[in-house]
Amino acid sequence: MSLLLLTLRKQASRIIPLRPHSSFVLHSSSRSIALSLNSIRRFQHNQSPRRNPILRENVYTFPNLLTVSRIAACPALGWAILSDNYAVATGLLLYAGITDWLDGFLARKYRMTSILGTILDPAADKALVGTLVVTLTIQRLLPFPLAIVIVGRDLLLSLSAFYIRYTSLPLPKTFQRYWDFSIPSAEVRPTTISKVNTALQLVLMGSTTISPLLPGMAVGFGLYLEYLQWTVAMTTIWSGLSYVFSKDAVRILSNARRLRGPPSSL
Repeated sequence: MSLLLLTLRKQASRIIPLRPHSSFVLHSSSRSIALSLNSIRRFQHNQSPRRNPILRENVYTFPNLLTVSRIAACPALGWAILSDNYAVATGLLLYAGITDWLDGFLARKYRMTSILGTILDPAADKALVGTLVVTLTIQRLLPFPLAIVIVGRDLLLSLSAFYIRYTSLPLPKTFQRYWDFSIPSAEVRPTTISKVNTALQLVLMGSTTISPLLPGMAVGFGLYLEYLQWTVAMTTIWSGLSYVFSKDAVRILSNARRLRGPPSSL
């Protein structure tokens, strides 16, 4: 290829106008040689190897910050329950519920959705439920077998998520890139029964948290909690099995897919 370019350049330098009226011929020849050189350069560019760009997205969005704040509030919620301060615990539960609705609303309305958000949002719900399950069980407000079912199911799903993240991460698979969530690799899609189960779990945990504040309704409220506990146990097992047998629960992203990142401004 280099020899061909050199030959064309030599031919261009040898073109000498013999007569005054031969300038048109010289111009046409020079133009043809220039077009040939440009064609060769384009051919070389197209033949050069191209690297697939690494897809990234903006993860610093306001909905994601609200979701992270719910996760950060879990230790304070656990401390309030263990300290028998159920009024503060109820207030933190209200904050979690409001921010859960708000981050979803903002993400949809202002198109601030992200792959990380699809992971953080259910993770925040699981962190909240896990904190409530452990602390309420310690306070003897929740049956121990039900706590084992809920925590065991969430633990198995969490381990599966770590494995899916590793297998779906584009090469090279390094420790730094594994924890760089601006590089999306898989998208989690909760099943319908999983959404129902999460809602029922939050209703059960919220009702159990406020039960010490309602001493006058102990008998009727206790029967309501017992029925709700059995319902949550069944939906928890059902939702766990739905992730195993559903083909649409996890979607592996491809580098060929063009992501639409959320707005860069918060």
